[in-house]
Amino acid sequence: MSRESEGAEDARLDPIRSFTVRSFRLDPDKWREFVLQDETAVTFSSFCSSQDVNHLFLCQRPDSGLCVSLDFPREVHSKVICVSRTLREGVTKENARNILTIQEVQGGDALSFIVDLTEEVTCTLLSNRQSSCSWEVGVTDEALRFLQKLKNEALLMKAQVDGHTFLAHPDALCRRGGYDDAGHHPMDVNQSGGLRDKSLAVDNGDQKSDIKLLHACNGTIVEWAELVSEFLQQDWSRPVLDGLKPLPLEEFDFWKNRLKNLHSIQQQLTSPRAQQVASILQTADSVYWSTLRDIYKDVQDGLQEAEDVTVHLVPVQEKLEEVMQLQYHQLKDHMVSVTEEVRQLWIKSEFYRQPCRIVVLLQEICNSFIQLSREFLRGQEVMIGLVLDHRLVLKNVCLVIQTLQTLKEAYVQTRIQTYNQDTLTYSWDFPSNLVFFHLDKFLKRLHNIQEVFSISLQLYQLDQMVLSGVSGRIWTDVVQEVYQDFLVHVRLLSDCNCDPTDPEDQTFELHRDQFQIQVSDLKVRLVSVLSRALEDCNEHRSAAKLVKMFGFILDHPLIRGQLHPHLTQLVQMVLMDLDQIDLLFSSEKEKVGTLTRFTPPAVGRLQWTQQLRLRAEDALKSFRAVQHLDLDSGDSQLVLQRFEQIMDTLQVFRDTQRSDWSTQLESDCEFILKHPVIGRSEQGVLEVSCSQKVEALQTELRYVSRERDVELRPHTTKLFTCRDDITQSYQSLTHMVSCYNQVVNDALQVDHPLIEGQLQDLNQNLLKLQKFTWGSDVQKQVQQQKQSVLNFHSTVREARANTDAMTCIIQGWAGLHLLERSGDSLLKGGAAEQTCKQLREEGQELLRLIQVNMSLYGAEASSPSWNGYLEHMDDKVQDGLFQLLLRALHFLSDSTSPQSDGAALLAVSLQLQEKGSVFEPSVSGGLSDFLKTIISDVFATASLLPRISVSRDSDYQVSLQQNPKLSALEQEVMHHLLQVKKEAEHVRVGLDRYSHLWLSDKLAAFQEFLSYSRQLGPEEEADETPPTLKDFQREIDSFQTLRTEVTHLDEFIVLHSWLQVDLRPFRDSLLSVIQDWKNMYTEYLLNSVSGSLQQVTQRGAEDEESSSSSSFPLTETILLLEAAAVELPEHMAAQLQC
Repeated sequence: MSRESEGAEDARLDPIRSFTVRSFRLDPDKWREFVLQDETAVTFSSFCSSQDVNHLFLCQRPDSGLCVSLDFPREVHSKVICVSRTLREGVTKENARNILTIQEVQGGDALSFIVDLTEEVTCTLLSNRQSSCSWEVGVTDEALRFLQKLKNEALLMKAQVDGHTFLAHPDALCRRGGYDDAGHHPMDVNQSGGLRDKSLAVDNGDQKSDIKLLHACNGTIVEWAELVSEFLQQDWSRPVLDGLKPLPLEEFDFWKNRLKNLHSIQQQLTSPRAQQVASILQTADSVYWSTLRDIYKDVQDGLQEAEDVTVHLVPVQEKLEEVMQLQYHQLKDHMVSVTEEVRQLWIKSEFYRQPCRIVVLLQEICNSFIQLSREFLRGQEVMIGLVLDHRLVLKNVCLVIQTLQTLKEAYVQTRIQTYNQDTLTYSWDFPSNLVFFHLDKFLKRLHNIQEVFSISLQLYQLDQMVLSGVSGRIWTDVVQEVYQDFLVHVRLLSDCNCDPTDPEDQTFELHRDQFQIQVSDLKVRLVSVLSRALEDCNEHRSAAKLVKMFGFILDHPLIRGQLHPHLTQLVQMVLMDLDQIDLLFSSEKEKVGTLTRFTPPAVGRLQWTQQLRLRAEDALKSFRAVQHLDLDSGDSQLVLQRFEQIMDTLQVFRDTQRSDWSTQLESDCEFILKHPVIGRSEQGVLEVSCSQKVEALQTELRYVSRERDVELRPHTTKLFTCRDDITQSYQSLTHMVSCYNQVVNDALQVDHPLIEGQLQDLNQNLLKLQKFTWGSDVQKQVQQQKQSVLNFHSTVREARANTDAMTCIIQGWAGLHLLERSGDSLLKGGAAEQTCKQLREEGQELLRLIQVNMSLYGAEASSPSWNGYLEHMDDKVQDGLFQLLLRALHFLSDSTSPQSDGAALLAVSLQLQEKGSVFEPSVSGGLSDFLKTIISDVFATASLLPRISVSRDSDYQVSLQQNPKLSALEQEVMHHLLQVKKEAEHVRVGLDRYSHLWLSDKLAAFQEFLSYSRQLGPEEEADETPPTLKDFQREIDSFQTLRTEVTHLDEFIVLHSWLQVDLRPFRDSLLSVIQDWKNMYTEYLLNSVSGSLQQVTQRGAEDEESSSSSSFPLTETILLLEAAAVELPEHMAAQLQC
């Protein structure tokens, strides 16, 4: 059988297989694959074959699946299958189900299950004499000894899993007869000092058992001493000494577990079983009794130490947990509080006040901040930040450096405080490098990262660098080439796969060294560009700008040496500019006129000197760009001396100007303070006194407020102190005077009587105001008078606005249309309704505004001044109506003029009636009445507005009808009507040439034609001659010719360019008359054709023509009718077809 088959079919594992498959719900094939694995097969074989292996554990892990081990699986929280051996013998196919105990427990409860199973079930059964009386001698003791060992192993394993120390008890205690649950062993000490079993007789065999028990207890004490000593010697500083980087949390957990374990050891030492061991040792006066007491003492001392340290570490842990929850940029503000908590730990904890322990804790805190910093920087993403966001990464690196430096500073501050304690016992006298060993290495790496990013940031600026000058474009292109090469280098550096924040990783340092070599080559190329660009500079500002742009390459002495001539030249240009400033000041300081053109003279001089100072400071600023480079040139010191000399000269000049300005201000202020605030000019116009002087002084005082070094003398101080009040008073007075003069100057002749009384009252008040000077407290009086003037001005302005509104309304009438044309451009009858409606509404608005003005002026209705105002407005209204009517009549006159080039104004139609042709409406009657009505309506619109003046009785229509201009236009229109009347009659008479058609008797004329074949004259006599077919054709053609002639008559004709005559009614009637004449002839011929067809049908003759009794040939007659556009009736057409 193969090895695979043997492993898969091992009968010893049947109980384990069936239980595991059922518990974990496994597929049998999966179990078969599991037991065939080499490691699994070895584990099962060791458990079954070796009698020293008592336990087997199976569990199912999420990552690796089903697992089996001889040790209890750690960190397993799911269920575990525990297989325990109950007898010390190998597992075979036959005894597997008898000696194996299999139980399913939850994670860490497996070991507890084994202990409980051994102690409470198995041992109890074996200890019962009745259940084991049938066994052979020694079997029960051997089984108890084995189970006790099994239990101890389980307890030891459980303690190891929990991180505790387990103190095993001697196996002889169980074999010697056991003990009850209360720990009362049946053995006691006899009088001779030996051990005696109270329940058994003492013989030699029992004495030997007591000696074995004592030896077992002695051995147990030795084991306890070793275990306790080994545990107490555990020191948390060992990981640090071994070069590890533990965190504070690990130490906190260490002391908590240590305290917990010591409590466990103490409980074990004070347990009933341990007390029994102690009693045996003490009774037997064993040499290990003192060892046991030392163990008690050491555990007690260790417990006291652990409790002290654990209690005092709590504030440190809480502070660190609080700080670790903060945003990284907030850490700096809490570093002192962290070190202060460590200092309080040093002071308060007796057992922690040891340099090695405090150094370890500080190192752990540093490690914690290092870890936090690396997480903040995202170490794996730092290098890629060179091309993605180098500014942000550099900012973060700088923040981390500052934060960690703050930690070191906080440590130094706290260390100083420890020296300030009352006793040197509390001082930290250990070297600081022990504390910051790892932190300093980390900071060194951060500084290297900062250097790389700082250089990169400077070189990134080359992209925006544009050089000016003659060759600026060339040098700019060279700089761009350098920039492109830099981009290649920085991309290569960013692609390096390393974490630069790990000081132990030297990959970054190798790439950094290579990058620095590449950057040095780029700087050499930039030096060449800077050298050539500086040669083209002829002004220090541009040269200084270049130096600042390329400042990052000037840090190396070698580069500064290469550029030394050009940098020295910059200093020379600065000196030249300072000399020009000195020369300009010396030559221009006396030319006051050119300096005070737009500002007060003193202010102009001070501003000019300030400009010179700024120019000198600008030159010095350019010098500062190279001052730190240590050019070792005597010109550098000369620049500073020259600058100080110029600044001193300018300061002396400015002090002199301020003194002179102060004197002049004092004189002007004294003059102003004594002058009245208002007065009247020689022309009697109200004005603000010394207005220009006051404005000039106010301007100068504003400059004084900026020039704080100007001395203010008494009068100047007074005016300066109250300058805001004076400014406000001046503005109020200016406004008041402007409003007053506006009212007086803009007053109309008709307005003046209405405001004369109010003006007199204002003048009396203004006379009182003229007694106040600028130096008196005039603000209150000014405000009072200003309010009076403004109220008066507002009232008059509103009244004038109403007058202007009325004038605007009246003037707008001149643009209204009283007469309108209809859709066919002809004149509508009567005045336009919309215009009349507007006139009524505006008439009411005029009355309303008149009443408002009466209230504003405070006038009485019967006063002469108000009546004069009303008559003035009445004249305006009448003039506006005159313009409206004048426009309407002009429109009529122009539209009815023979010379008018517009569309026809009026229309009539020519109609044919029984009596002859007539116009509708009649030109002499209806059209004349229509025009007279329109003219009457035009004049009637003037009566739509109420009369403004109460002293004039008649309305506006009566007044305007008497206007000679309007009457003349009316007569002119009627004259045009008379002219067009004559022309219309001439047209009508001309169309009477067709009068024979409607005046003649058609039947009589046709009978005359049938008799004589033509029309006879009035007195003519002739023989009867019946008409032939040609005679009919002649008459029909004559009517067709007349029809064509009438059809081509004009539909409309315009007489005198304004009267439209519609000829269509006349033409249509005349065509109807002609058609009647024609039909009379054609109907006769149709009747002739009809009679001929009837004769032909009745006789049945072969030759229809010869047999016809008609005088006209049938065929020719039909052709004539067809030529005359006469269709044969259907029955005739049917007869012809037959």
